[in-house]
Amino acid sequence: MSKKISITIGGKRFDLNIDDQFAPFLHKQMSVDLNVDGNNEVKKILEAYVRKTYELYTAEHKVEEILKKFD
Repeated sequence: MSKKISITIGGKRFDLNIDDQFAPFLHKQMSVDLNVDGNNEVKKILEAYVRKTYELYTAEHKVEEILKKFD
């Protein structure tokens, strides 16, 4: 099953069908990074993307450091 999450970017509304289990997590994160009730400019979306990509980068780096300890 999926749940619909909507976001407005540049005045255009986008409806996303997201897995039921993932939807609450995604909505919570989107609420932190974006305006889930109003319009988001493209620049704000790009900034959120870069922030989340950096978070992923640092998490992967930490995982690699932990794995090296087991070698």
